[in-house]
Amino acid sequence: MADVIRHIGRNVKIGKNVNIWHFTYIGDNAVIGDNTKIGSLVHIDYNVQIGCDCKIEGMTYIPPLTSIGDRCFVGPGVVFTNDPYPMSSKMVGVQVESDVTICAGAVLKAGVHIGAHSVVGMGSIVTKDVLPETVIFGNPAKVRYTLNEYLMKKKQWNEE
Repeated sequence: MADVIRHIGRNVKIGKNVNIWHFTYIGDNAVIGDNTKIGSLVHIDYNVQIGCDCKIEGMTYIPPLTSIGDRCFVGPGVVFTNDPYPMSSKMVGVQVESDVTICAGAVLKAGVHIGAHSVVGMGSIVTKDVLPETVIFGNPAKVRYTLNEYLMKKKQWNEE
């Protein structure tokens, strides 16, 4: 029955205390770090690397060659891409450093690099690299705040 509700490919390395929800696909040679949570209807293709202590929300697509660092949050419906000129014969993955938040519905162009401690706002279309400790959102996504400004806004929101 487990094969009906999720698919885990060959040579997949899954760390300790990983939680994988229903109808999730994990392709061959994927690596998932300790304490990571993966929601329902997530597609993690072959040769994907996901770090420790991550949370990948449902209905997210992660194509081959994508790398996600430790302690990252990927919101529902996020789409990573790996082909900047479909259908080309060459693919390049998105590289996400550690401690990154990618909010619901964001789309990330093949080959972009997301710097550590950055935030990608909901519905953003990310077409360029993101520097560490910046907050971007929009279509196309642009820098809107520093990480410190974002954290102050978050703190104020939580105290209201």
